[in-house]
Order: sequence, then C-alpha cells, then structure tokens
Amino acid sequence: MKKLSLLLSFLLLVLSGYAQQAKYVFYFIGDGMGVNQVQGTELYRGELEGKIGITPIWFTQFPYATTATTFSATNGVTDSAAAGTALATGNKTQNGTIGMKQDLQTEVSSVAVWAKNKGCRVGVTTSVSVDHATPAAFYAHDPSRGSYYKIGTDLYKAGFDFYAGSDFIDPNNKDNKDGNSENLYTMAEKNGYTIARGYKDYLKKCKKADKMILFQSEKASEKDRTAIPYAIDRTKDDLTLADITRSAINFLSKDLSKGFFLMVEGGKIDWACHSNDAATAFHEVADMDEAVKVAYEFYSQHPDETLIVVTADHETGGFVLGTGAYKLNLQVLKNQKVSESGFTRILNELRKKYNNNVSWEKVQQALKENFGFWDKVKLNEKQEERLLAKYNNTFKGKEAKLEKSEYAQDEPLAAEAKRIIDEIALVGWTSGGHSAGYVPVFAIGAGADLFQGRIDNTEIPIKIAKQPVIQLNNPITRKLDREIIFSGLSR
Repeated sequence: MKKLSLLLSFLLLVLSGYAQQAKYVFYFIGDGMGVNQVQGTELYRGELEGKIGITPIWFTQFPYATTATTFSATNGVTDSAAAGTALATGNKTQNGTIGMKQDLQTEVSSVAVWAKNKGCRVGVTTSVSVDHATPAAFYAHDPSRGSYYKIGTDLYKAGFDFYAGSDFIDPNNKDNKDGNSENLYTMAEKNGYTIARGYKDYLKKCKKADKMILFQSEKASEKDRTAIPYAIDRTKDDLTLADITRSAINFLSKDLSKGFFLMVEGGKIDWACHSNDAATAFHEVADMDEAVKVAYEFYSQHPDETLIVVTADHETGGFVLGTGAYKLNLQVLKNQKVSESGFTRILNELRKKYNNNVSWEKVQQALKENFGFWDKVKLNEKQEERLLAKYNNTFKGKEAKLEKSEYAQDEPLAAEAKRIIDEIALVGWTSGGHSAGYVPVFAIGAGADLFQGRIDNTEIPIKIAKQPVIQLNNPITRKLDREIIFSGLSR
C-alpha cells in the first residue's frame, strides 16, 4: 500500500509538471540590459513622478525573478554572439561564434529549432538587423558573427515561420569577388517567404503569406539598415518593437493548435550603452517593456499555456547608478530629446546649412532645444568651457574627427553634451564595452517557477522547454535535454 501511494504521488508530480509546460513561449532578450539598466529605468520613472524610489516597468512585476551569469567558454566577459549562442542553445562557446561549440566545427541547434522539430510555429525578431548576433544564434551556424551574408542564407535553411528586424546587413554578399552570389531578397520568394516593409504593409500581406519576413520601410533602410530608430528618436512612421511583436503573434497564431515559440530582442539597449547614453538606454528598456506588454495581452488570454521569459545576453558599459554623492538626479534626463546619434544628425544638418561655418549661438540654441542646457538644465563654468572647447575644435570651417563607439560615429560636441547631462544625472560608465555583471531574469506563466535561484545563461533555454522528469545537472541527460524537450509545446 505504501509503495502504491508513493507511485501515485510520483505520477501526480509528473502529470502536474507536464500540465504546466508551455504551449506558447515568449523569449525576450534585452541586449546589454544589466541589472542597473533595468533599475535605472524604474528609478528614472520614479523621479519623473516626484518621488525617491521606483515606478516599476511591466516585466519587473512578474512573479519570478533571478539573476544569471554570462561568461563565455573563453572569456570572462562575453560578446553577443557567444551569449546569444548560450541563450539559444544551452552551450558555451568562443566569443564571436554563432550556433557552434567551442571547437568552431560542431553545430548546435537552438530552442527555436527544438520547437520547430516538434511541430510548433516559430518566430525570431529583433529591433536591429535580422542577421545580427543574437537573432542569428537561434537559426545560424558560423565561426564569425560578421558573416552576414552567410548568416542570411542560414535564415532560409532554418525555415522558421516569421522573421523580423530592420533589414539584412549584406543582402548582396559584398565579399563575393565573382559577383555570382544570389541576392537575399530574391532568395526569400524562392524559399516561400513574403517580405513586408513596415507594419501597414504587413497587415496587407499577412493573410496570403505562408512564411513572412517583416522589415522596416525601404526609405528607413536607406537612412540606416542596421537597426530601427532609437525610441527617443522615433517618428510616427517608424517601425517599433511593439509593432514587430504584435505582427509576430498575429502571424504565429494562424494555427494556435500547434503552439509557438517567439524570440524578441531589444537590440538597441546595447547600442545606447556602448555609447554611454543613459537617457537613450532608459528609453530602449521602456520600449522593450512595451513589446512585453503586447505579449502579456496574449498571456492574459492563455494564462495556463503561456510562458514569458525576459532576460539579457550581458551587461554593457559597466553602468553605475550614483557617482559618489549618495544621491541621483535622473529626472534631468527628461530634457534630453534625442540620442547622441540623433544630435549628431542635427549638427550635421547645421553644417550643411551653413557650409561648416556654424556660429556658437546656433549651436547653443540646438543644445538648449535638445538637452535643455542654460534653460532647464543649469551648467557650471567648467561644463560650459568643455562645450565651447569642443565647438572651437570641431566647427568654424573644420571637419570634425568623429568619436567612435561600437555602433556609432558621432560629433564630438554631441558626445560631450551627452557626457555632461549624464554627469548632472549622477550616473557613470566604466567602459564602452561589455562587463561580466549579472543580468536579470524575469518569468511569468506555465513553467515560470523553474526560474529561481542564481542560474547560468546556458540553463535558460533548457528551463524554457525542459521536461519535468529530466534532471538538468545529469551529464547523461543534458544531451537529451536538447533533443527531446519541447514535447509539451505540441501536445
């Protein structure tokens, strides 16, 4: 009798775990979004409401939260390719490597592939180019994250139902000396994909499409094909991450009986942090939160079968909340109306208009309008001198030597204005690169209880799709984790 009771208890435990497996999975990755990027956004929102403390964003209110380590197989500080591979496949690899083990020869499949193999519909989306490191880790295999054309061809080989991003980086294979490489746009039709340009175009084409790729408008790509605009710089015509998420859900929901897996990357949090641009980074975190809200709308309709996980691939910039004064002044960042790159474009327009002979008064007016300097934001004498020195060294008929970050080359005056407003806000940065800081993990829904206690980034894809009866730390079954999980998605 005792044995029968134990057997029944075991069966109930197994069935309980099985019932909680998700049929619909959302996997949000905030590139470069460390703990301080998230808390800073909430503290900033709190200050805007006139209080000391946080005003929570949506995903931080999920019932399960923890932190994850991010080191790669070869470096204490990871890059996005190795981190993306860890988050996608559960494997550590060398920095710069996409979807391959450390030996740079063995290909490894991702949680998205596991889902597809079980009959689920799959989407991979991002706010940057669809062939960038993080999205690529879910469908491509290459020793070099910079092999953009090759990665683009892998997109078609994976054959997922829905892709979205700003565009392809290298649709014509610029490194092909013979010029005989097939255009990636041409390959789309041959592989059964419909390309939509913008949200309205998606709505026109989605019903008749079997598979779809959503890009920003051609006009937007002519300006910058590498990413959709920063949230702080956005116009009403720009594609947004929320638009992308909404389109993906709509498309993947054509046959809900199959279940689906959707990865959404907020890719430009990282870019803003590489530029050490706090205001822009906070706007990007909040913008990804808007995309999470779209997923939450779906969750609220299917709470017993939906899992939402929000995490990051690494922290960028070594972002510091507080620079020694035991206080913050984040509310001052509301006066920054454009990103550093956005202000560079404004200064470039002034250069063109006045043939590089831009007066200090014109520059002051631009700084006042876009950073609030001298008007809403008081500057001390040294800060004014720094701005004037940058002006004297880079204007008055001169061509500026641009300041470079990972993804931008900006006017020195734009960079200095950003440094000064961050300084007034009492936030700091230790580098223009990545750090080894913990990243946050938030979860809600079926299986969310697996995300407790400190974890490593390689555990996240396993936990997303893990069968309850498989022991994660058993070396014999770790291979099985990657082969037979996701059974719950297509039950």
